[in-house]
Parts: sequence; C-alpha cells; structure tokens
Amino acid sequence: MIYLDTAASYPLLPEVKECLIHAFDNTYANSASSHSLGEEVSYEINRVRELLANEIGAYPSEVIFTSGATESNNVAFKSLLLSEKGLEDKKHIVTTQIEHKCIFAITEYLVTLGYEVTYVKPNSDGLITVQSIKEAIRPDTALVSVMHVNNELGSVNPIEEIGQLCFENEILFHSDAAQSFQKVEIDVDDFNVDIMSFSAHKIGGPKGIGAIYIRDLRHRQLAPVIHGAGQEEGLRGGTVAAPLILGFGKAIEVFKSYYSDFSANQIKEKLLEKLSSLDIEFVENGINTLPHCISITFPKVDTETLVRDNENELCLAQGSACSSKEIEPSHVLTAIGLSRELADKTFRISFPINISEQDLDFLCTELLKHSQQT
Repeated sequence: MIYLDTAASYPLLPEVKECLIHAFDNTYANSASSHSLGEEVSYEINRVRELLANEIGAYPSEVIFTSGATESNNVAFKSLLLSEKGLEDKKHIVTTQIEHKCIFAITEYLVTLGYEVTYVKPNSDGLITVQSIKEAIRPDTALVSVMHVNNELGSVNPIEEIGQLCFENEILFHSDAAQSFQKVEIDVDDFNVDIMSFSAHKIGGPKGIGAIYIRDLRHRQLAPVIHGAGQEEGLRGGTVAAPLILGFGKAIEVFKSYYSDFSANQIKEKLLEKLSSLDIEFVENGINTLPHCISITFPKVDTETLVRDNENELCLAQGSACSSKEIEPSHVLTAIGLSRELADKTFRISFPINISEQDLDFLCTELLKHSQQT
C-alpha cells in the first residue's frame, strides 16, 4: 500500500512508538499524585511542555495540552470569547472560507449566542491576504482566526503580516498550526499570535494529543472547556495523558530531521516532472506550498475509477480527511474557484517521509492508464 495522505495523519515514527511503549510501562502514575512516581511523571510532562514552548518562542506556562487541534480550536474560541474581560461588547469574528471544518462548527455555535462571523475568501492562489482581513475587521471584532498552512492545499498564509494587523488594532489573533508545526519555523512573538493550535499526529506522534498556546495564560480568567479538578491551569480537567504527551515530545525531538531529509529529495518536483514527461494534463492548486503536500487537478483522468481500481494499492485523498467521505465537493477547492466537476478530479497528495520514486512511478502509471487522453 502506497500511503499518500500524511496531511490527514502521519504514520507513527519508530522513535515515538518506542517512547510510547516505555511510557505506558513506566509513567503510569497520575501526575497529580504527591508520591515520587507521580512527581516523576509531572516532571516529564513539564519537560515536554518546555520543549514545545521553546519550539515556538513561548513560555511553558502558556502551553496547555489538549486532545488535539480540534479541541484546541474550541478552547481558542469558546474559552477566550466567552470569558475574557473586555470582550463582552465585541461580538464579531473574522475567519476564512478555507479553515478546517471544526472552525465552521464552532462559529456556527457562536452565532446562536449572538456573534456575527465574516468568512474571508482566499485569492485564486489559495492564500488569505492581509488586505482581505483588513477589509473584514470592524470596531467590534473580538477575534481573527487564520490557519497557518491550509490542510488541503499545503499553502502557507502570511500570518506574520496578519498578526501585525491584529496587534495594531488590538484584536486577538488565533492560528491553527496543525499543518505547519515543525515544517515551518514559528515564533509567536514575531507572528504576533495570541493563540495557536497544535496536533501531535501531524508530525508522526500519537493521535489523541495536541496542545494550545495562549499568550499570558496565567493572567487570563478563562472558562474551562472541560470542568474538572483543576488540571492544565484549570482549563482542561481530567487526568493528564502522560504517555501520549511523552510521545508528542519525542515526535517534536525527531520529526524535523526526518522532514529536512525528505524535503531535500524534492519529491514533489519529481512527481511533476514525471507527469509532464508522460503528457498527463494537470493543474497545481495553490502557491507557496509545503514540500510534502500538493493539491493537483487532473481534468482528463477518470479519478473515480482510478480510486476504485486501486483501493488496495493507493491511499489518496479527494479533499480533506474530515470530509473525504462526503458527497459534497471540498469547500477549499470551491472557495478558490474550482467547479464541482474539477473538484471531483482533484487529489490532495501528501507524501510520507519514506516515499520512493518507484511509488511515484506506480502512481503516474495509474494516472496515465485512467486518462482519457489519446
């Protein structure tokens, strides 16, 4: 099986698997316990918290562990908007038409509480421009949320410039960094980001664990998303998932090296060269994209039959993982102007670190086989 869907989830890195086995065997104590084993677990958790904080230029006290980026996004919107002092009369949110679907679910809920939401359209290259955000903000805007890297296109949004705009207008700025963490350098101060979301399984870590960065967290009075016994600065109750956190930490330690080696191989460029040499017609969607991810439309390929014929050979995504089983076309692709027909002929190809040229040859052969070209 050739796995081409790492934007949905990376395979578990071998070092992470080894770390998890060790963690489940040895760090089984509750980190809230006062005995020595509990204190050892608490120390290890805080070591990972510091590791993550150092990666983004934050303080460890500003990092909270969650179950993943979806929960982090919920915290970013609900905990801050519904409890932050000074935001009582600000009921306007700015986000974009190409966010992860969980953002839309959150904003739809907030609309029922009296909020108004402006969804900014990307340009034809799939990018959110600073000017479009500037035109959308209002005096009552409480929060702007723009993802760092789009999960379908792999395009990198100019969040540093957007963050500066929000800073100048004293508006909270959130960015979902699930797709960018460890693949793009992040400094929360340089970006003027107030809140940022992360997910471990996008970098070869375990599923079920992520984190959120909240600037000046200890000076905020935030409503918990999960009420409990005060864990994670009172924001997220429940026994802390120590083994998963340690696995996340190991992924942070090793993923960058893997990704750097992968990027040097220029796999995406090799794929495009092979497609061109075989005269397979294609259109690349988006610009300024990451090395491992490409959204590519094949106007003359019977993509439906290709997927069906290779269901045991190729793992391909037509749209994002959270919507790939739906009949409706990708909201990201339609936002950048693709028709329903072209959206159906589009793959998001996201490479694993161990992809080979033989794998690319197989993919291209199948694309050619299912092409309507003569």
